[in-house]
Amino acid sequence: MSAILNRRAAAAALTAALLVPLSACGSDTGKKDDAASSASAPASPEAKAVNLTVLAASSLTDVFKTAGEAYQKSHPGTKVTFSFAGSQELAAQVKQGAPADALVTADTKTMDGLKGETNDATVIAKNRLVIAAGKDNPFKIDELKDLADSKIKVVLAAPEVPVGRYSKQILDAQKIEVKPVSQEANVRAVLSKVELGEADAGLVYKTDSAKSGDKVVTVDIPDDQNAVASYPAATLKQSKNSEAAAAFVAWLSTPEAQKILQDAGFQKA
Repeated sequence: MSAILNRRAAAAALTAALLVPLSACGSDTGKKDDAASSASAPASPEAKAVNLTVLAASSLTDVFKTAGEAYQKSHPGTKVTFSFAGSQELAAQVKQGAPADALVTADTKTMDGLKGETNDATVIAKNRLVIAAGKDNPFKIDELKDLADSKIKVVLAAPEVPVGRYSKQILDAQKIEVKPVSQEANVRAVLSKVELGEADAGLVYKTDSAKSGDKVVTVDIPDDQNAVASYPAATLKQSKNSEAAAAFVAWLSTPEAQKILQDAGFQKA
């Protein structure tokens, strides 16, 4: 009986010894499978770094710097780089295939002319024109018709620039003939001429004039004599970051972005 018990104990010990390596082998396989599964899993969208390039009208220079910082803070991993210029210059860049993801112009006409290169546009803000007079307003300019005085050096934006087109529109409507000393490529250039004393007055957007502080005197233009500038935003069809670009354009209409725009003096779209 003792011999039989000894043989059974030996068999049990042998079976246990054989099972140990098999169990260990199964454990390693599971770990390898888990690692392979983890490596092949798609990365989370938040983990992907994205660099967006946004072409924007000159009059958005200051407010978009603030907006860009706010967007990057709430969208980790996304960097937004702006390129500012007159809307007509931006349109030329788009047509030439400049690498960019989104476009914001200071008028719908320019955006409408790019339907082959852009997706659907959404107006994100509006603006109005004012007269920017030189420091202390020595000529006492207080209405549009004063700009017709030949003694006053007036600078305007070129007619192909949105603000230049708006300027011509309101002057023509009031039958006021102004002979500008120069025609500039964008609103910032017009304002700079007045700030530097190279011109006595110019027509600019209200938001730009407000940023000049005491360098210029802002003269409001009555609503019935004014023009409303609309700012449409759209993604570019050539964008290599279409989803991220669409997210940024959509964000421009959110309460957070609208507050930033309106705090800077832009009107609600």
